[in-house]
Amino acid sequence: MPNFKTNVNPSFKSLALSAVMCSLLFVATASAGALDQFTSFVSSTKAAKGEFTQHQIKQVDGKDKASAPSSGTFVFARPGKFIWTYVKPYDQLLQADGEQLFIYDKDLNQVTVRKLGNALGSSPAAILFGSNDLAKNFTLVEAGTRDGLEWLQATPKAKDTTFEKISIGLRNGLPEAMELRDSFGQLSVLRFKNFEKNPALGPKHFTFVMPKGADIFNN
Repeated sequence: MPNFKTNVNPSFKSLALSAVMCSLLFVATASAGALDQFTSFVSSTKAAKGEFTQHQIKQVDGKDKASAPSSGTFVFARPGKFIWTYVKPYDQLLQADGEQLFIYDKDLNQVTVRKLGNALGSSPAAILFGSNDLAKNFTLVEAGTRDGLEWLQATPKAKDTTFEKISIGLRNGLPEAMELRDSFGQLSVLRFKNFEKNPALGPKHFTFVMPKGADIFNN
């Protein structure tokens, strides 16, 4: 700890000490394993927003072939409230208000409405948007370091889930990537950027406004 002289302005001294402690905390977070980073992220993040890119990788003639990437924005508030917006290559909106899930296809002006219920359970969405009790639905283990990220593997405990395993790559206490491998061997890769924790969100932020003239389907 720096040896501050007694004639240093007290407020400056307090700020300097705070800066040192923040630096130490940042270093500790950056060097922590994936499980520790993810546990800290889940416990300290009630809401977040950012941007994403997504593409699929599948085997074609024994070789990996990547699809054209899609991209968009997201915002969520636990538990079960989120707005996941695809901007490219097409406009599509997935929005949940904690009770219902709305899927809006802008080109078709069509909205599909589903009960959210326990749908998040063992789905990839539960990693970011669900409750803090992830250990109830997933087995979490460290998966090493790759591409400069600390990786965590989440295996669903339920047998009827579409996904076999989900990998989360973290850096400095934030998720930067997710890899979702389904039961057909297809891999979906997501990358996150401009991740902002606990932004200010209004009480009606996740209220879905039905588009004028939209066809509505209830499932």
